[in-house]
Amino acid sequence: MLFSAAALAGVAASLWYQPRQTQIVQEAARRDAHRELTILALGDPSLLPCWEPPHMPTTATRRKQVMFTNLIVANWETDFSLGNLGEAALRDMLDGHFRGEIAREHWAASAPGWRLSAELSDTPTRLRFVEIVDERYARAVDAGPPVAAVRHFEIES
Repeated sequence: MLFSAAALAGVAASLWYQPRQTQIVQEAARRDAHRELTILALGDPSLLPCWEPPHMPTTATRRKQVMFTNLIVANWETDFSLGNLGEAALRDMLDGHFRGEIAREHWAASAPGWRLSAELSDTPTRLRFVEIVDERYARAVDAGPPVAAVRHFEIES
């Protein structure tokens, strides 16, 4: 009798856990596909026009930089959603990230899409992630101008 109860509890736990695992696997596959498409476009500028047009006129180089920045933020969002990145660590990373002009340009242009996606997903961790990014972006903007991309590194001679 005790063995049967334990077995039944194991089956119930497995059935409860399985949909969450399936969701995680599907989300990972979706993100992997998006990352692969982005990497293809970054490697071949002729593919950049296949994506939606930028919100403001820009160069192909800047577009690639903003797309790469989006990959960085998407990676953080994945880590945050999986519990591999806590709120304090995320805030610290974003504070450094938003010191740069490309990071700010990326979030200024893409934040509405991130917000909409999070709202439509109805996933609390995605919603919280976007709230934190918005908070740190606003804080960075209030702190003053960003570091220009051309000033990130010393000129090598």
